Amino acid sequence: MNTAKRDKIIYWIATGLVCGLMLMSATMYFVQNQMVSETFSRLGYPTYVIYPLAIAKILAVIAILSRKSAVLKEWAYAGLFFDFILAASAHMAVGDGEAAPAMVAAVLLLVSRYFDPKVFGSE
Repeated sequence: MNTAKRDKIIYWIATGLVCGLMLMSATMYFVQNQMVSETFSRLGYPTYVIYPLAIAKILAVIAILSRKSAVLKEWAYAGLFFDFILAASAHMAVGDGEAAPAMVAAVLLLVSRYFDPKVFGSE
């Protein structure tokens, strides 16, 4: 397998998983709002950020996949990275043992960002 094909496969697996996780997360924020509100409260976050965060996650997925704006794409990557790091640190702070999914998502996001210019070229 040549390097370009390998890079493309790695990029799409990582990006697909991250985008899928974000869309499932945003859906949960709308569909299971009571459960999400309890989790946010337990982690020390205000519940009024749930809907805006869900919308931001959806917009980040659109920005990454549409590739219409390099600036928006970078902001999407950065925003999701901070979301994952803050989620992991909040879970670690309360000691509920749920930090691993956020850390895995952060690694997948970094892999996606690393391989993006290799697959599509620098913009």
